[in-house]
Amino acid sequence: MRLWFALLAALVPLQVLALSGEEVMKKSQAAFLYAGRDFKARVVMKLINKDGQERIRELTMLRRNSGEAGGDQKYFMYFFQPADVKDMTFMTFKYPAKDDDRWLFVPALNMVKRIAAQDKRSSFVGSDFTYEDVSGRDIEDDAHAIEREEKLGGRDCYVVKSTPRAGDADFGHRFTWVDKASLLPLKEEQYDRKGVRYKLFTADEVAEVKGFPTVTRRTMKNLQSGHRSEVRYVKSDYDLGIEDSLFTERFLRQPPRKWIE
Repeated sequence: MRLWFALLAALVPLQVLALSGEEVMKKSQAAFLYAGRDFKARVVMKLINKDGQERIRELTMLRRNSGEAGGDQKYFMYFFQPADVKDMTFMTFKYPAKDDDRWLFVPALNMVKRIAAQDKRSSFVGSDFTYEDVSGRDIEDDAHAIEREEKLGGRDCYVVKSTPRAGDADFGHRFTWVDKASLLPLKEEQYDRKGVRYKLFTADEVAEVKGFPTVTRRTMKNLQSGHRSEVRYVKSDYDLGIEDSLFTERFLRQPPRKWIE
């Protein structure tokens, strides 16, 4: 009997550690998008066409969690360059169980524009990232299954297949390589409805910031057009005490300098 209980106790940790595809993706989203109570980064984005010609976007991104990982969030972005987007601001209220709210302030028109929910898969300021890529896709929108486990760049990863539950998504499925140690997504392949791979995300550099593993360089490439967007976080920081009052239409028009510099 004692031997039976010893064997059972030895097996329990293995059972606890056995994760489902949905659990892996929830943990990955928590590590990638919810680390800390809040987050600030100075971001440099290069838009590179198939001929190697570059356009630069530079912005400050702020993020504040309203609760636990997987809960509500608020995002605020201020653009410094180029001239056609200078002083433009973008704000997202992310909700886990309903469509997110998104606003864009266009200084040339002195107008705040509401971005429709159906535009969440549209290009974010001309890049290969979508609005949904910026704040994350709801875990419940897809069915997730662990396809296999393998190494990527020397890191042990889960490879998770995610398939949209509804037919209104613009992709057929995607594969995500999730690092077992940091739980960050290191690579993602998106396939269209015909099963052709058309977008590739890679986490090109990971650094530890205040104890949080952070993707500080990332790339999204359109495999059909050859266009790609390279994003570098020049400065990243967590738990700065970003006030909830920042996330209002008033500050879309006049963002406080202390948070955007």
